[in-house]
Amino acid sequence: MPSPRVTVCPATAEEWPVVERLAQLERHDLSQFRGYVPRADGTYAFDTLDLFRTEPGRQAWLIRYGLTLAGFALTRPLESGGTSMYAFFIVRGLRRHGVGLQAARELLRLIPGVWGIAFQDENAGAQPFWDVSLPTLSVTDGTWRRDQT
Repeated sequence: MPSPRVTVCPATAEEWPVVERLAQLERHDLSQFRGYVPRADGTYAFDTLDLFRTEPGRQAWLIRYGLTLAGFALTRPLESGGTSMYAFFIVRGLRRHGVGLQAARELLRLIPGVWGIAFQDENAGAQPFWDVSLPTLSVTDGTWRRDQT
């Protein structure tokens, strides 16, 4: 039986609460090396998240593995042209199964061109993922480069 297909779709207004919940998981992951702590209401601050719902050119994407919610990505335009991967998150239970690589490929297909990748050097999982993944990704008429976080 083949593995489920990875899909990446723009988050709709109705799906925005899903993006917000996944963003909390991403912030929790980042707290390990960024020192984030929950606010009094038990949630993590993510001050720029709403911009991906309201600002033209910014987009929140939901990643699915078959019917299973697998993660999310946030993209924004680069001032120099192209697209920045502002955030890319795969739930822990689906990491190291090729879901992230397939999702990155799907985003490339959906938004061809120049890309910048933003990740923190101290993120022990992100740098190896992108170091391994970037050489295997095919960009039509574009390139990948390290973006500033």
